[in-house]
Amino acid sequence: MAVVTGAARGIGAAVVRRLAGDGWRVVAVDACADDPAVDYPLATPADLDDVARAGEVLPVVADVRDQAAICDAVRKAVDQFGGLDAAVAAAAVMTGGRPLWETSDEQWDVLNSVGLRGVLHLARAAVPALLERPAPRSGRFVALASAAAHHGLYHLAPYCAVKHGVLGLVRGLAADLRGTGVTATAVSPGSTDTAMLAATAALYDLESPERFGAQQLVDRLLQPDEIAAAVSWLCGPESGALTGSALMADGGFVG
Repeated sequence: MAVVTGAARGIGAAVVRRLAGDGWRVVAVDACADDPAVDYPLATPADLDDVARAGEVLPVVADVRDQAAICDAVRKAVDQFGGLDAAVAAAAVMTGGRPLWETSDEQWDVLNSVGLRGVLHLARAAVPALLERPAPRSGRFVALASAAAHHGLYHLAPYCAVKHGVLGLVRGLAADLRGTGVTATAVSPGSTDTAMLAATAALYDLESPERFGAQQLVDRLLQPDEIAAAVSWLCGPESGALTGSALMADGGFVG
């Protein structure tokens, strides 16, 4: 059983579909609402309902910024499916396009509250449920970081800071989970064909996000399902040797 945040579209939706296709029962969580601090449309309830058709998927409308709502989503997972084996923090937004010193508090706050505090909220809710499984456990906590967690990106310093924070959180969480059988890892995607990447292209006044593909050794944009395949593997028992580290699913990002 897994819970996935940011599940209504993009990489999060691909993760839900991949896990459901592999036989997982999934609680798919998304806020399904726009935000005045974000300059592009976010996912809708209809998007989440569409993802829920992938298999044994329970859609839950909840904002990762709301700790009580995320705790309730995890409780739903435990109550309906009998326990929790994996949690995937995929919720994030994009804003920026200005130098760091011109970043507004509103931009900083929405990036941090969704992209980093949201990971914290899922960890607080999900890790105790993962630890409730009897030993020997193979619980998995996976967070979506980014190539921006490893490289500085022009006019995206706050986003880079948030993704560096995600990686630091995962490393610290893995240390806290030492010897429990539960692991904590991150996946750092490169430029992936999503609505968020299209919004990033708009910040740079690019005519198409396809331009970002040239920054990667594969010389193309990645597809959400390629990232979901990495996440799905990390959720499984075969990934037990990895914890406290990031899997670079970045297409050979060159920056």
